[in-house]
Amino acid sequence: MSIDDVIYVICLLGCIGAGSYVKKIADEGQRKLVSTALGVLVVVIVSGLHSLHCFVSLALGTAAVLLVHPSKGHLVTFAVMFGYLVFFRIFDFYLGIPGHTNMIQMILTLKVSGIAFEKTAAWKRLQAHDEQKKNDQRDVHQESPIEITDYDVELQNLSAAEVLHYSFNYIGVLTGPYYRYRTYRDYFEMPFKTHAPTVEATLEKLKYAVFYCALYLATNYMWPLDYALSDEFFNDRSFVYRLLYVWPTFFTFRARIYTGLTLSECVCTMAGFGAYPDESDPNNGEGPRKRYQHLKRDADKHTYNFTTIVNTRVLEVERCWTFREGMKHWNVCVQYWLAVNVYKLFPSKKYRTGATLLCSAYWHGFRPGHYFCIMGAPFYVSLEDMWDKLVRKSATGTSRRVIDVTFWIFKWFAFSYLGEAFLLSSFGNIWRFYSSVYHIGYISWAVMTALGFYLTSQRKAAERRKKRAAEKAAGGDGIAAAIEKEKAQ
Repeated sequence: MSIDDVIYVICLLGCIGAGSYVKKIADEGQRKLVSTALGVLVVVIVSGLHSLHCFVSLALGTAAVLLVHPSKGHLVTFAVMFGYLVFFRIFDFYLGIPGHTNMIQMILTLKVSGIAFEKTAAWKRLQAHDEQKKNDQRDVHQESPIEITDYDVELQNLSAAEVLHYSFNYIGVLTGPYYRYRTYRDYFEMPFKTHAPTVEATLEKLKYAVFYCALYLATNYMWPLDYALSDEFFNDRSFVYRLLYVWPTFFTFRARIYTGLTLSECVCTMAGFGAYPDESDPNNGEGPRKRYQHLKRDADKHTYNFTTIVNTRVLEVERCWTFREGMKHWNVCVQYWLAVNVYKLFPSKKYRTGATLLCSAYWHGFRPGHYFCIMGAPFYVSLEDMWDKLVRKSATGTSRRVIDVTFWIFKWFAFSYLGEAFLLSSFGNIWRFYSSVYHIGYISWAVMTALGFYLTSQRKAAERRKKRAAEKAAGGDGIAAAIEKEKAQ
């Protein structure tokens, strides 16, 4: 592990330990100040002078949130925060910035942009509600009444201090998870944190974090990524060895990510952050999907979960059969942000999937590997969907189990093959590696796509012939019946 990784882990463990203290602070204002002070301290420890990037981008983003009219505020804030990433990464290219500072900046970008999108959405609801009231006064019938909440009103009166507190709250400041401003506000206004099983949830997650960390250290020792960049790897190793090497390197990457994300979730659970009653139906990143304010009256009588702050469903990622399912369980809090703020709001339905993936790749970084990996995913998903309809959907029994396992193997090959580009990062490294395995991934997928199209067309043609034969037979039977009827008369 590098010195940056050691500092990062120490800071995460320190944040976990601080949770039990922060949760016990009775005064909500004091707790908010302590949480922000800890967040700023962690950012400065991890980033040093580079933390100035975080403060400058936050100041610019906050100005956009507060000063631009809500009708356009979300777009301006998005442009400011994502635009700053350009300057940030150019600075990184020439002078170098610690990797974990990049993650802090990425999470900050989502938070500040996210609060602007929330404010705009609330403003639109308020406008629609006012319009509905005017229509009611004019006796114009409208079917569904628009509900507004105190939260919608509060978002229109945000202060710079609130944006600062939300952005630099020590919970999630390092690597997330992303959570809405509403979740942050609930932490200080709702009593749920006091009654949630914080210690039990944290200890359970820590067990998994230790396990993932052990896997990471072991596999990184045996199959280091640096070896895939060495001359020995390309000159002395066989084609099969080089091709199979993508499996352990991507497994190492997953174990590293799982470790960091699980420790980040421990920071939340120890402080009781993101705890909601089961009845509120919380969703990853989003928070409660049902009304929940009334549940605070008897908060001690409910059971709680931390679904809101779970960023990756590890077991589901590993066990699910298909690439498409795996994507749904990976980095789900960030996926929620992308779905709500990019996918659903993009003006063209035809291009919104591509725009969302492009935004995700841009957010991750400017290196070619990010685009090779993320923009390659939808092509494999399309291929997988095609073969799912051809062979998997109608299969049952032993055949279905065999096909499921085959899909699972191909899923992890696709993840690993595309993920290798993400890890190798530069175009030169990516091209050298893919050339050494003769671009077998892309070529095999192209062949399978062509074969899939051919088999699909053959199946459709057979179905059309069958339908015409059935119609012809039905017509013949009708004529025969008419003749028999005439004879009887």
